[in-house]
Amino acid sequence: MTHDWTSDAWHPALHGLVVRRGGEIIHERYGEGEDFHLDQALGHVTFGPETLHDIRSVTKSVVGLLYGKALGDGQVAAPEEPLMAQFPEYPELAGRTELTVEHALTMTMGLLWDESAPYTSTANSEIAMEFAPDRFRFILEQPQVEPPGRTWTYSSGASALVARLIEKGTGLRLDDYARKVLFEPLGIDRFEWSAGADGVVRAASGLRLTPRDLAKIGQYVLDQGITMEPHFKIADEFWYAHQWYLGPTPQPWMGGFGNGGQRLYVVPSLDLVVAVTAGLYNLPIEEQGAPSGKVVEAILAAMAR
Repeated sequence: MTHDWTSDAWHPALHGLVVRRGGEIIHERYGEGEDFHLDQALGHVTFGPETLHDIRSVTKSVVGLLYGKALGDGQVAAPEEPLMAQFPEYPELAGRTELTVEHALTMTMGLLWDESAPYTSTANSEIAMEFAPDRFRFILEQPQVEPPGRTWTYSSGASALVARLIEKGTGLRLDDYARKVLFEPLGIDRFEWSAGADGVVRAASGLRLTPRDLAKIGQYVLDQGITMEPHFKIADEFWYAHQWYLGPTPQPWMGGFGNGGQRLYVVPSLDLVVAVTAGLYNLPIEEQGAPSGKVVEAILAAMAR
């Protein structure tokens, strides 16, 4: 396959694209441009197969897979179990008995949380969490503004709690557990996973991978036959599962989305994985995702021919 079927959809802010079908890479393409590692400017980068790239909130979807692995091994609390029982170090919050692990997995805890401000400002709840003396206390003591399970609110705090359950249950730091059970078995030997000033691994957005290795994560989902149940409808024909998005068109897909246009799509009916990295950080959601979405649409259209 040539790259002609993506040329019309290619955008100068796209940094990398890897397409896998039938377990093999069938197409990849790289660009160049200004890039960042979280809030640190990296300058002008010429991207290639070995270039690590922020995957931002696609990190959350990796955490979702790690939770599933730990759950299968009996190392973490099941979704229906009380959330606060997993955090006995905060006895003053133990009265929140209605919260379950499922509410954290699906971002339906009903706690006050707002990530609409830029990710450079402490008005953004994720950034405020990073500056808090105790990130887990910060999350769990937020005011309850909706009953759990009623409303979906995008929450990096929810992802941080899921990651902490993994660390508590496995006895390993999140990055070390990922290396042991996911990255090394997939042949991913180069990655970076940043930690906050408190030394806690940033479960919501801190992972850096090459696009090829990001695509390996999607291939793992296919190879393991992982299916994700829609748990909460967040828009028309658009659902949220356990740290993954689900959509129906043009073929049902599972996806991880990240700030700047980072995307990972898994399309089981086509035996297809598409990984995209991009540099449209901190723009309105529609502007961030449009170039990546256009490329994915072109690929799906080509696969359907």
